[in-house]
Amino acid sequence: MATTSSRLTTTFSSTQCSPTTMGALRRQRRPGARYPRIQAIDLDQNTIVAISVGVVSVGAGIGIPIFYENQIDNSAKRDNKQPCFPCSGTGAQVCRFCTGAGTVTVVIGSGESEVSKCVNCDGVGSLTCTTCQGSGIQPRYLDRREFKDDDD
Repeated sequence: MATTSSRLTTTFSSTQCSPTTMGALRRQRRPGARYPRIQAIDLDQNTIVAISVGVVSVGAGIGIPIFYENQIDNSAKRDNKQPCFPCSGTGAQVCRFCTGAGTVTVVIGSGESEVSKCVNCDGVGSLTCTTCQGSGIQPRYLDRREFKDDDD
């Protein structure tokens, strides 16, 4: 092995080469030569913060919708037996205009008063609960909204 190495050295040294060419040739011939290493990128604090915020944002953008989908699926599996809060489970609310009387008293100019049927509840004194739509059961959060299909 030593003879081959010396023979190559004499062969190359007999030809005319520049010093940089000789250095390159020597590097190629050396057994166990080290290869150039890739150096780490020099990052400042602002770059690291920006990359971290980006990664966290992507994670949150994926994780939060998955979390809510799982919660919706889990709540759909459970029965909803919670009574409606505004109507206390009755399905009806007292009319706010006549305060449940079904009639409204109107004072006319000179002290005269006129009693008439309530126009808000048609004299019944109560209205169907707008939260539970008369069922008496508290709707779940997403059930409160009526989603319309835009494709129709």
